[in-house]
Amino acid sequence: MASLRTLKFLRQFHQKIMQNQKLPCVLINSFEEPYCVNEDHVADLKKRLNFVTMQEFLENKTHFGPKIQAIYIWGGKPVIDKELLQSLPTLKIIVNSGAGLDHLDLNLIASFGVKLANTPHAVTNSTADMGMALLLASARRILEGNEVATSPDTKSFSINWMGQEVTGSTLGIIGMGKIGYKIAQRAKAFEMKILYHNRNRRKVEEEQAVGAYYCAKLDELLQQSDFVLLITPLTPQTYKMIGKRELGLMKPTATLINIGRGQLVDQDALVEALQTGIIKAAGLDVTYPEPLPRSHPLLKLKNVILTPHIGSATHQSRRLMMENMVESLLAALSGLSIPNEVNLK
Repeated sequence: MASLRTLKFLRQFHQKIMQNQKLPCVLINSFEEPYCVNEDHVADLKKRLNFVTMQEFLENKTHFGPKIQAIYIWGGKPVIDKELLQSLPTLKIIVNSGAGLDHLDLNLIASFGVKLANTPHAVTNSTADMGMALLLASARRILEGNEVATSPDTKSFSINWMGQEVTGSTLGIIGMGKIGYKIAQRAKAFEMKILYHNRNRRKVEEEQAVGAYYCAKLDELLQQSDFVLLITPLTPQTYKMIGKRELGLMKPTATLINIGRGQLVDQDALVEALQTGIIKAAGLDVTYPEPLPRSHPLLKLKNVILTPHIGSATHQSRRLMMENMVESLLAALSGLSIPNEVNLK
């Protein structure tokens, strides 16, 4: 549900809009799958905003171009490029669903004097839950177990079906931001030993609250961890940060969990590591590309769990994302301070 502050703000803005009898004109990708606004949000959104789809815009740029004041990015669409920005002379803000910004050219957006906001707080709990879900499912071989339990060929269950104990194991978190810290809080409840590697070390009291130990060197974390979990932004520095060398440092009993971005991992090296026993398993909510080609070897490995980039895909999280986006959008158009504004400098 929306916060009281958000509801108050939206009521005030809506009253102002009703006085002017004109809703802000906002560009979206589509109302149709696969890259459409969430259908559960459409009715509420249309009360506050006047949407123009990309198809409508492209069919009549002369008419819509000067009217569009904001772009609403949902699921990474519409794509923001120089040609689009040049076509929108009154554009004031771009609001982006989720926390990741690797699909956006921040310098380009800044050069047009356009504001940008995202929704980093709305996705923390749901994505942290997803990380733990993949960790637990991989450790206990849930998908393989489901196949055995439901197969028409199964006559009996093996008493020697084995998974890996999560309680008391070591979790290495690469990227101890908002989501990484939420994962650490969950891992503490499983009595896990928590290591983390981050660009900046967190405060001592934050480490102590979850029992986390800082590894200044990534190699140290990789060598000690039973589970390595990636939740760091994709940047030129983190591109393929887990490659053949890094996988070789991990325990042969270790599992790699990736809920960040697919390009954080060298997928060819990962396939080889999984096929040859360099590491035991992987749980991936993200890949590159998405979806993978149907012939990709990752789709054929039993020691891999793949999900379709659904870290934030809960009704609660997605509604909060929408509310955050609308609040930032309306604030920008009213000349107010923008919640969750991204610093483009």
